[in-house]
Formats: sequence, C-alpha cells, structure tokens
Amino acid sequence: MNEKNWLADEFEANRTHLRAVAFRMLGSRTEAEDAVQEAWLRLTRSDRSGVDNLAGWLTTVVARICLDMLRSRKTRREEPLELPAHGAIADIASNPEREAAFADSVGIAVLVVLQTLSPAERVAFVLHDMFDLPFEEIATIIGRSAAATRQLASRARRRVSGQPETPEVDQVRKRSIAEAFIAASRNGDLEGLIALLAPDAVFRPDATAARTGGVVLLRGVDAVAKMFKGRAQSAEVALVDGEVGLIIRVQGELRVVLSLSFHGDRISAIDAIADADHLSEIGYSAFES
Repeated sequence: MNEKNWLADEFEANRTHLRAVAFRMLGSRTEAEDAVQEAWLRLTRSDRSGVDNLAGWLTTVVARICLDMLRSRKTRREEPLELPAHGAIADIASNPEREAAFADSVGIAVLVVLQTLSPAERVAFVLHDMFDLPFEEIATIIGRSAAATRQLASRARRRVSGQPETPEVDQVRKRSIAEAFIAASRNGDLEGLIALLAPDAVFRPDATAARTGGVVLLRGVDAVAKMFKGRAQSAEVALVDGEVGLIIRVQGELRVVLSLSFHGDRISAIDAIADADHLSEIGYSAFES
C-alpha cells in the first residue's frame, strides 16, 4: 500500500470521531463536515514526519478549525444550530461504550446551552469533558494557560449543568485571600505575600503580558512574592469567568486579568492575560469595595 492510500485509510478510520468532535463544538452537521474536510486538506499538505499520534494530531487540527469557525461566527453574530432527532446526536467515536452513553446524555438541550458559551469555553468543555483531552493540550489549541483553560471548562460545565456560577462559601474564602494578597502587594509586605502563596506557586504571563510588563515565567514562592512586592497598585478583586481573580483597568478598559488558582488557603498559580483577543472573551465583574 502506498503512502497516499495508507493516509486515506487512516483518515477514514478517524472520520467518525472527528465528525463527533466538530459537531459537538459547532452544533451543525454541515459545518462539522466542512471542518473535517478541511482537516483532510491540511493533512495532505502537511509534513507528517514528526507526527507520532495521527489521531491526536487530527483531533487538534479539527479543534483549531472549529475554534476559528466559532470566532468567525461570533463576529458575524450567527449561531447556526441544527436540531436532529435525539437518537442521531451522538456519533460512535473511538470509545463505543462511552459514545453510547453520550447518546443518552448529550441532547438538544445541551447543544442549545453550548451555543451560549464563548468559543474558548465551548472548545475547552467539549475536548475535556467529552473527549478526555488533558488541559495542557487544550491550552495550546485555544492559546491560554492550562489553569485558565481549566477554569473555562469549569465555568462551561456549571452552565451546562445549570449549577450556580460559584459556590458562595468558596467565593467568600477566595475573595478574602485575593484581597489580602492585593493589600500585601501594595504595602510591599513580602512576608505577607509569602504567607498567601503556596510553596510551589507559579506565575505565568501570556506573550502580551510578558512583553508589555517586562515579566517572565516564575516558579517558587520567593520568586513570585518578590515580583508582586509593591506592584498591585491598581488591581481589583473580581469574578473572572466565574472564579475569583484580579483585574487591572485603565480608564475603565480592561487591560490585564490575573487568573488565580487556589490550593487550600493559598494561591498556587497566577496567570496573567493581556492579549486583547483573549480579554474580549473573558467575562468579569468587579466586587464592590
């Protein structure tokens, strides 16, 4: 068998799975077919010498195509949703038992709710909750950190299941920690910052934050605490995509989001997001002082 025929056979073996991924993201069988076909075209034009897992590579390509389609659709304010018979919603993918279970759980109502999510939320939720992709892989697709991707999926999960955005008890505890962190930062209280950070705390700026703020990836409580000493003068505590975080606004315009991850009563990770396209997709609400 020559390489072209082998490639076609491998693609066909993955087509049903790819169609299922695309349909759950897009809610349109026509657009799902278009996305899968575009993946085939990209496969035929790509250098495959470094591809060890073709199925994983194709899933990533389809996800990126769908993300582009969702963002384009959002710009056009178009949300096509095809409503097939319930029994036809779930395609059988790589795990027949799991896909059969989804046939009962992923219905019209869920597809309608998915239409209300932002493109990044939808991709994070579908790839992680429905297809078991790790957050680290999804993060590279949507251009976010793994922690921010985890929060997007969590927020989407709550909306799909109809749960409240944030449990009140957790929100109060996390808000208190975030406010104490801001106060320690403004006052230059290094010991206070260290007390609020986990020993293995990490600070991860996106490319825009690193470039404009002159900051870099930092690991360890001492490095992160020293970086924030005296810096959070204009930061505000806010709900960021349904989770407690920090925002920085300039003349009312959102410029930076600091997404916080918590481990117990300490902050374990801070992800700085300054890219304008990403900021436009983030929902936030500052707490009243």
